[in-house]
Amino acid sequence: MPESSSPFDDPFADLFDKLPDSRRRETSRGTDGDQVPAPNGAPVPTSRRAAREAAARDAAARDAGRGDGPDEAPSAVSESPSPPPAAQPSSSPAPQSPNATPQSTRSGRRRPPEDARPAPPAESLDALFAGDGSTDRHGSTPPPRDKRRRRIGGWIALGIVLVLVGGLAGAAYVVWSTYEEQIREVMGWQEPADYEPGMATGEALVTISAGDTGGPISQSLYDAGVTKTPDVFYDMLVDTGQNPTFYPGVYQLQEQMTSEAALDALLDPENKLENSALLPEGLTVDQSLPLLAEGTGIPLEDFEAAVADPARYGVSADSLEGWLFPAMYTFDPETSATEVIQTMVDRAIVSLDAAGVPEADREEILTIASIIQREAREEADFYKVSRVIQNRLAPDNEETFGRLEMDSTAQYGIGEDDGTVSSSEEALTDDNPWNTYVHPGLPIGPIANPGDVAIDAAMNPADGPWMYFVTVNLDTGETIFTNTYSEHLVAVEQWRDWCSENPDSGC
Repeated sequence: MPESSSPFDDPFADLFDKLPDSRRRETSRGTDGDQVPAPNGAPVPTSRRAAREAAARDAAARDAGRGDGPDEAPSAVSESPSPPPAAQPSSSPAPQSPNATPQSTRSGRRRPPEDARPAPPAESLDALFAGDGSTDRHGSTPPPRDKRRRRIGGWIALGIVLVLVGGLAGAAYVVWSTYEEQIREVMGWQEPADYEPGMATGEALVTISAGDTGGPISQSLYDAGVTKTPDVFYDMLVDTGQNPTFYPGVYQLQEQMTSEAALDALLDPENKLENSALLPEGLTVDQSLPLLAEGTGIPLEDFEAAVADPARYGVSADSLEGWLFPAMYTFDPETSATEVIQTMVDRAIVSLDAAGVPEADREEILTIASIIQREAREEADFYKVSRVIQNRLAPDNEETFGRLEMDSTAQYGIGEDDGTVSSSEEALTDDNPWNTYVHPGLPIGPIANPGDVAIDAAMNPADGPWMYFVTVNLDTGETIFTNTYSEHLVAVEQWRDWCSENPDSGC
């Protein structure tokens, strides 16, 4: 179009036209809208808009030719520029400041602002975490995981698991210990009550006293190791409807017999030992004499006369209580009652000497041993009961002040022997010389016939501070030893709970 004059024409146009060419080229670098000579000698655009577009194309061509980054300052216009090369794709865009305007890339295209870029596809994120991609396309690298916190968290989780498992195991143990028999019965897990045929072995001696019936004999068979459980023999008699006659005496059987085999052995006269007597530990003189009479065939009156004078056997005491040593005895048919008693006293002296008891202390040791024999159940408990006796006899005893407080002595003193461990109020308060609830120190003499273990325990008590003990399970003999009366009361309550669940077990 032809040029025309108007109010909007550039007022400096004439002045610019009068400048020399070199000056006009220098001035064109900072003047918006002035004429810019084309680098290849092409006609110069005359409008400001055309000049700006030409200048932008020229700058882009220079950047592409030099490979300059966007942060480099543009150089002067080349005297002989070459045509711009073809654009190459960029693998990493040039860095820009957060406030900078979008710059042209090496390919000649404008880089969009950060908030205008599309989000990276999900598959590119998967490639990033798999190690096949770069974080350049996705922003800053995520911070590494805190391994220490992960380890702490792992230990906490493990601790929680262990607490839960331990709690469940503890609860299961309590339930099993309390309701084992009921659980076995419901689940059908009961162990056989009887031994299997063909298991019988060894030798066992069983004494049947006059008047014994199926119940007491069943217990005697179990105590001798003949049957597997205390009631299996009696249950067998009830189930089969049998009511045989049992004759007093000592019978030689085997261990681990079936209940039926044991019955056959007891009814066989060949198994009865003639002129023999088996005295268990813990019996009194009055309980021992009938067994001696039944085993030897000697009249009971002869034995009662034989024990009337202890001095005849070298015993300087008012009674032979504690001196009739418990054991298995076999005598010739012509043996007298006095000879039988002398044999038993001599056997007691052998045991006293073997334990190192001085002759002057025999009566005292037999007294202590007789209490141990009646109170303790398990062999290890014999020595602990002996220590309790010694602790209570100590002058500095401020728990019971010298009183032994043994039920066995209170029961013996009043003649209370009903087969239970509980003492009546009368037995505990009666003022007789054997009642250790009333009188401090030892009773005036033995209360039963002790065996070898009890005598040894009387001489060698275990070390310990115990002042009290109570058997909390009469079937197993489990006994709890304690130091204070408050602790003892807790154990007594446990015994009462057991007795309430087992009312026919000797409580």
